[in-house]
Amino acid sequence: VTLVESGGGLEQVGGSLKLSCSASGLPFDIIYMAWFRQPPGKEPEFVSAMNRDGTTLQYSDSVKDRFTISRDNAKNTLFLQMNNLNAEDTAVYFCAASLLARPKDRGDYRYFGQGTQVTVSA
Repeated sequence: VTLVESGGGLEQVGGSLKLSCSASGLPFDIIYMAWFRQPPGKEPEFVSAMNRDGTTLQYSDSVKDRFTISRDNAKNTLFLQMNNLNAEDTAVYFCAASLLARPKDRGDYRYFGQGTQVTVSA
């Protein structure tokens, strides 16, 4: 099982980035996918998640209305469109996969990628 994130980088406040997560070794179209992030010096935190057909979308309050999660099951890829970035979005972003129908917290996700760094500067 491999999850590989890409698309991170340095962006200015108010800018946008789009993260991708390529999955292999999993039945992608039946798994619940999510993004987590770990700001410098802090614990990992939930960002967003979605079920396989997109009928269930979840966002943390801090990113709601700015970030959009999506997936392309045909390409085994998860995305995170991040708009109107602010300094508090600076973190390493991880994608995660769960085989559960309704994972409730980070412990319910079995697979994680290595992460991609997002840095937002003023």
